[in-house]
Amino acid sequence: MSKQRRTSTAKHPRPAESTAYRLASEDLEFLAKDDLRPLRLQLELLKPEWYLRQEEVRSTIVVFGSARILPPEVAGRRVAELEAAVREKPDNPQLQSELGRARKRQAYSRYYEEARQFSGFVSRRFQEEGRRDFVVVTGGGPGIMEAANRGAREADARSIGFNITLPHEQAPNPFVSPELSFQFRYFAIRKMHFLLRAKALVAFPGGYGTMDELFEVLTLIQTGKIAPIPVVLIGRDFWARAIDFDFLVEEGVVHPGDIALCQIVDHADEAIEIIHDFYGGRPPE
Repeated sequence: MSKQRRTSTAKHPRPAESTAYRLASEDLEFLAKDDLRPLRLQLELLKPEWYLRQEEVRSTIVVFGSARILPPEVAGRRVAELEAAVREKPDNPQLQSELGRARKRQAYSRYYEEARQFSGFVSRRFQEEGRRDFVVVTGGGPGIMEAANRGAREADARSIGFNITLPHEQAPNPFVSPELSFQFRYFAIRKMHFLLRAKALVAFPGGYGTMDELFEVLTLIQTGKIAPIPVVLIGRDFWARAIDFDFLVEEGVVHPGDIALCQIVDHADEAIEIIHDFYGGRPPE
């Protein structure tokens, strides 16, 4: 009889060991269920806001751009490697093709430096004596995002990274301020945080993600959902081909006046001048 009782007890865990007994706030399996999505959305809204308040971040400048743009030194090394390989095998079409792409990426690496310089300037200018105005915020990943966070780090200033979980596991770049490095599950909440304190948007050449974020901001300004802010696109040649604003106006799908919602320039110092003029040289109270 005692043996039978021991066997029966072994089949049933004690109440304190059951998953149902876990504190709800500590039950990660429970928090991951579909029914808890509203709570997860709320947590993603609240957590970054709490940290940003603790760090007294008052206003931000959002920097968007491609994650694929390389630092000039990295792009240059890749071109040199492929040029050497092509000299050894001049009839290899795959190497020729790779070299062409590498040279294109080397040409685009100038935008890495532009983003780095832009971020360094605004960070030095507006984070003196503990101020937390015009703090640079990026998506926290590589490419243009890394360049902007790097510029702030080199200026001995804070910068923010709003990273997001992706299938290929995008990691935060090493230049984001650790106390201002966040990870999101939901794009919608991440986008909201990008704009809650934003006083300007600067967009460098980029793909779907950059276009998505840029057009969302333009739509919010156009519809009056947010107050107007400077929206500056850096890289005339790229943006002239990527988005034909004149065509949209000619076809009647965009109002002529809405073209003025953004300005296209070639260099970081032009973007700085536009933002400076918009705010009269100082962030708004």
